[in-house]
Amino acid sequence: MTEREKMQQGLLYDANYDPELLAERARCKDLCFAYNQLKPSLVSEQEEIIRRLLGKTGEHFCITAPFWCDYGCNIAIGENFYTNHNCVILDGAKVTFGDNVFIAPNCTFSTAGHPLDTEQRNQGLEYAYPITVGDNVWFGASVTVLPGVTIGSNTVIGAGSLVNRDIPDGVVAVGNPCRVLRKITDEDKKKYGRNQK
Repeated sequence: MTEREKMQQGLLYDANYDPELLAERARCKDLCFAYNQLKPSLVSEQEEIIRRLLGKTGEHFCITAPFWCDYGCNIAIGENFYTNHNCVILDGAKVTFGDNVFIAPNCTFSTAGHPLDTEQRNQGLEYAYPITVGDNVWFGASVTVLPGVTIGSNTVIGAGSLVNRDIPDGVVAVGNPCRVLRKITDEDKKKYGRNQK
């Protein structure tokens, strides 16, 4: 079994020394670097790089530089995906975003983790568990999502949260560790006064 196959199966794999994985990450980092050096006005060139980099994209998306990921091919973004500056996706495992996902600045999605055992960790071993995000999810600034987490649709993750467990549909969740604060209700439509007469 190759190190890549181990990585895809959620087993411990050699992330530091395997030539195949090192080459894949180098290719990815070169594409990220090229993307991050483009002028913001060069939209079509940006889209071309992202479509080469990511495993799947929707028709419409906006990824504001700088953006970094490990492999790119393990990332799938839905329609109307948006991320602000400084998004980092460590995609040793699949990272799947639904439609209409908004990500504020300085957010991290990390499928990668390291063994607690120092001997294994010092050998360069790590694991990767998938992250799945539903439709219509908003992440506030500086959110970190850890390996193996699923976040339901129509949910808001508050700024600064550390998400280390699954979060259901239709809630506001905040904190370190992130916890459900409350359900999102029809009353939330009235909060900003736009729909009031």
